[in-house]
Amino acid sequence: MSLPFLFTGPAGGRVTVLLAHGSGAPMDSPSMNAASLALAAEGLRVARFEFAYMAARRTQGSRRPPPKAETLNPEFCAAVAELRASGRLVIGGKSMGGRVASMVADGLYAEGRIAGLLCLGYPFHPPEKPAQLRTAHLMTLKVPTLICQGTRDPFGTSDEVPAYGLPARIDFLWLEDGDHDLKPRKTISGFSAADHLATMAKRVKAWTDTL
Repeated sequence: MSLPFLFTGPAGGRVTVLLAHGSGAPMDSPSMNAASLALAAEGLRVARFEFAYMAARRTQGSRRPPPKAETLNPEFCAAVAELRASGRLVIGGKSMGGRVASMVADGLYAEGRIAGLLCLGYPFHPPEKPAQLRTAHLMTLKVPTLICQGTRDPFGTSDEVPAYGLPARIDFLWLEDGDHDLKPRKTISGFSAADHLATMAKRVKAWTDTL
């Protein structure tokens, strides 16, 4: 396997954050670019990669739907192995990418290969299907975890998620009026997308300092 990683941020950063994309957009989508730049501005080294199905869309023009998230677990583990990050490594991603990372994180943490898990807009359930929860494995997570979520994210709002009974060791950053990309409606919230990304990045930096 040879992955074309996309790097953002200082090469000498003490912490590397390995991010995977969501189900429908590539690693260089506008939202992932913006989040990576915000994290890099806090001195974090960000590495992005694509699952094979998304890479095939670039080379073959394939529009096949993404596979089931759990089938991508081996690809995420392979990316960790190939990256060979120096210093502390945090894995995660946007939406589905964070979900896949969350399914492999405890095994990698137990092996001493990662220091934490970062999810940007975790897909707690499909939109408009709040009964189809994707939380069972989160209940037993041992890896230090930070989830950054918009309060109106259709995949899990601030009204819904606290009722799931997730363990207290999972840290949350709730971004007011943020959607699945953490983007608020400025006229309603008083915040801009840049404001929320800066807040997210500062919280991630402070959190990684504790790992």
